[in-house]
Amino acid sequence: MQQNNLRAGVWFVLLAAMLWGTTGTSQTFAPAGFDPMVIGTLRLVIGGGAMMLVLLVQSGTSQLRGWPLKTTLAAAAFTALYQVCFFAAVAKTGVAVGTIVGIGSAPVAGGSLGYFFRGERPGWTWFVATLLAIIGCVVLTLSSGGDVRIDPIGVTLAIGAGVAYAANTLVMKGLLEQHEPNAVIAVVFCLGALMLAPLLIGREMAWLAAPRSIAVVLHLGLVTTALAYWLFTRGLQRVQVSTAVTLSLAEPLTAGLLGLLVLGEQLNSLSFVGISLIFSGLAVLAFGGRVAPKTPAAFEG
Repeated sequence: MQQNNLRAGVWFVLLAAMLWGTTGTSQTFAPAGFDPMVIGTLRLVIGGGAMMLVLLVQSGTSQLRGWPLKTTLAAAAFTALYQVCFFAAVAKTGVAVGTIVGIGSAPVAGGSLGYFFRGERPGWTWFVATLLAIIGCVVLTLSSGGDVRIDPIGVTLAIGAGVAYAANTLVMKGLLEQHEPNAVIAVVFCLGALMLAPLLIGREMAWLAAPRSIAVVLHLGLVTTALAYWLFTRGLQRVQVSTAVTLSLAEPLTAGLLGLLVLGEQLNSLSFVGISLIFSGLAVLAFGGRVAPKTPAAFEG
């Protein structure tokens, strides 16, 4: 029974990551001149607002009480920080380097944080799977022929994005031990949106009036945020932090396949190698051994 529960957690996270992988494809349908920072903020506003509405309809305000202040604010801050760091990193150092460093640093940070703060010991299966998936991400990103340039500030911001995502996963797992998943998503994302709201001041918003912009923002908010995190939090309840972060590498795998199937991008031999490596790493983690920590320790917020 426990093993079935763990496997279910793996598939929940994989499905969430696949939905995240539609983000890039979705943004290609936005009109020219769209602002990625605005999109990053609005997806939290819409996703968090939708989950808050669901929460209020289901249980009123009863689940909005009794939240640990520091832990809740930390989760919201890491959620907001990821958006800021990732988009700023891409602007500074390009899509290729920003993506490689951000994606590559997240599993390493997740494994380290899970070990030091929760006593999780991922095991060799996780190490092998993570190494395969990270190498695959590097190969896949470089095969796209993107703008490859090294900017120290951009690289630092990309690392910050990866660490922020891993830290957010760690803190949210602690919150899930005290609160229902819907409540965690609603509270954390609404607070994160409030933290990002000042960044919208003075930004160009006219492009949001286009029907395509509305469709893209709704997809990002409802599908890649609300629904994806509905799945992710239920998976995170069942697997350890390091496993959840590594499984999230299904995101670039999905993005690569969508680029091929939907956007008509060409799949060269290097892209095929990258996709195969990511898939192999995820398969090792999903089917090849223990995914639960030996001695989990409750996160203290």
